[in-house]
Amino acid sequence: MVFCTSKGNYSKYLENKELREENQRVNVEKAQNTFRKELEWMRRQPKARTTKAQSRVDNFENVKAAATAKIEDKKVEIEVKMQRLGGKILELHNIHKAYGENVLLDKFSHKFQRGERVGIVGRNGSGKSTLLNIIIGTEKFDSGNVVLGETVAFGYYNQKGLQLKEDKRVIDVIKDIAEFLPVGKGTLSAPAPVKPTKSPPSQQYNLVSTLSGGERRRLYLLTILMKNPNFLILDEPTNDLDILTLQVLEDFLMDFKGCLVIVSHDRYFLDKLTEHLFVFEGNGKVRDFLGNYNEYRLQLKEEQRQAVRDEKSLQLENSKTAVAAAPKRKLSFKEQTEFKQLEKDIELLNKEKAVLTEKLSGELSNHEEIQKTAQRIEEIILSLDDKELRWLELSEFI
Repeated sequence: MVFCTSKGNYSKYLENKELREENQRVNVEKAQNTFRKELEWMRRQPKARTTKAQSRVDNFENVKAAATAKIEDKKVEIEVKMQRLGGKILELHNIHKAYGENVLLDKFSHKFQRGERVGIVGRNGSGKSTLLNIIIGTEKFDSGNVVLGETVAFGYYNQKGLQLKEDKRVIDVIKDIAEFLPVGKGTLSAPAPVKPTKSPPSQQYNLVSTLSGGERRRLYLLTILMKNPNFLILDEPTNDLDILTLQVLEDFLMDFKGCLVIVSHDRYFLDKLTEHLFVFEGNGKVRDFLGNYNEYRLQLKEEQRQAVRDEKSLQLENSKTAVAAAPKRKLSFKEQTEFKQLEKDIELLNKEKAVLTEKLSGELSNHEEIQKTAQRIEEIILSLDDKELRWLELSEFI
């Protein structure tokens, strides 16, 4: 099996993949147009043909093959037989954790539901990894209570990775965990899932010391999934993994039926796979935000803009009080012209915002176009804030 490689981040890979598939479609369409012309020519020609005509006949089969080619999307699949997950999964009650005066978790509570998908975001050192370690039971907390269901089987992919013996073969690392791996349909022998994407099967017998950093991370991920977890915790999974493995991992996680917790700085990865967020805001405060990371960023910016509007409104109220105490003046001709223009600008901006918001909610599918549209909406909102505030100021003198 042959795989395409791509340099850059994951979202760039998806853009390149979309471009490759579009180019393939264009080539097939061109071949189909040529094929129709050649087919018509073939039907018109007599059975006895010249040498030149015979050459065209021979080429006809190549054109036909190109025109009838199917656009294939070859990919590897991970298919793991997840262990049964019971009704009670994991409950965290009023968890408090601090290192001296540095509070990481302050009365944090959450009850995990079956199939829940959580993204965790926050500054480095804010307590994200600490929460993960508390969840899997490797770190103690100062106060609170953790209730763990009997059927929960954790799979924890962390940044430290797997401590491997350098003189061990790859296949032996796998066999140490299981000689045969249970999967969704039947049984898969141990060597199969470790076949490198471009390498011969013999690489399975290479020493761990010969593996690259990315190959070690891929092997580490495999050893976790082999254990058939029903509660997956992934701490920065997009670091060091090659683009192909990331795509395969994403496809697998999209179909994963267990609980999923992801810590990542990759906005696209979080948006694709999570339904709500634990946002570490500092001083032990963790916000449970219902929505993906992009929606959280938009709301955060809206909250920041609202704070600015509130401040400006307060200033305006103070200004109104001062104006009320002073003799009322009239707008200058220049201010009257500005006031009328503001009304026109505000109307046009609101119309543009409505159109773009509707496009963003359903019409757009290209990741780059979505980002551009969201950015333009943010620019419009900022512009509206300024213009509406100025309009209010001038309207006091109408």
